Amino acid sequence: MKVHLVKQITVKDFCARHPQSKEVFADWLGKIRTVDWTKPGDIGRSFSSADLLGNGSQRVVFDIGGGNYRIICAYAFGVHKVHLFICWIGSHAEYDKINKAGKQYTVKIF
Repeated sequence: MKVHLVKQITVKDFCARHPQSKEVFADWLGKIRTVDWTKPGDIGRSFSSADLLGNGSQRVVFDIGGGNYRIICAYAFGVHKVHLFICWIGSHAEYDKINKAGKQYTVKIF
């Protein structure tokens, strides 16, 4: 199934604030447009640096730009599409703070 990225404007806004990230996020967005997923395990096959989060969270963390950035997304597999909801986006250092606090399972900024 194709992916419907909800709130793609979030990525564009982030890149506007962090121009050095524009190229790596453009690459990630290009890949998201072409993937074909039928189950959560397909996410890891498409993005080897992606980590599915546990605790029944239905979330994935994408490493972007060689680990410089992270995106936390919630996913929902529908009948015809996979909906990918951006919950958080930031630098690796900012993600480490969220991770240390255990917020990667619940953060919902966007």
